[in-house]
Amino acid sequence: MSVEANRVRKPRADSLRNREQLLEAAKAAFGEIGADAPLEEIARRAGVGIGTLYRHFPTREALLAAVYRREVEQLSGSAETLLAERQPAEALEAWLHLLVDYMATKRMIAPALQASPGEGAAAYASSGAAISAAMARLAGAAITSGDIVAVTPDDLTRMLMGVAYGYDQPGWEPSARRLIGIMMAGLRRSR
Repeated sequence: MSVEANRVRKPRADSLRNREQLLEAAKAAFGEIGADAPLEEIARRAGVGIGTLYRHFPTREALLAAVYRREVEQLSGSAETLLAERQPAEALEAWLHLLVDYMATKRMIAPALQASPGEGAAAYASSGAAISAAMARLAGAAITSGDIVAVTPDDLTRMLMGVAYGYDQPGWEPSARRLIGIMMAGLRRSR
């Protein structure tokens, strides 16, 4: 076999674009309709055929898991970007608002992920560590800078449990955003 044959081909640009469009369309459809949104509707919204959807995601579970993993990756990856662009306390607060966005998506697909025995359940079970690490990184930077009082990651998690309470109820999101503002006001050091 030649060296060329042993090389793994990179996905084509149009394939990557189709995958991204499918994930965006699926996130929107799951948010509006629920985890049972018709796959044909998702393909239509993405501007691709149903065959393209199935080439990327052979099952609904695979699509749900991919949407969820992408949300977790974006949320956890945003910590470093926010720290590079803002003061640490501002970065933490902005990230907490992104966490609310993530939770809004999660509430629609988490039950389906938890109910699936394979890929979906694994994606759901593995998400906590990445999110906790991002929150700890942001909180640590804000504490080190003196922007907020010293709290532990467990303290923040407990506060966020209150923010997350009722996340599956109508009207939760505006309330959660108000509570984040109150929480951050209490954490900020007076200067």
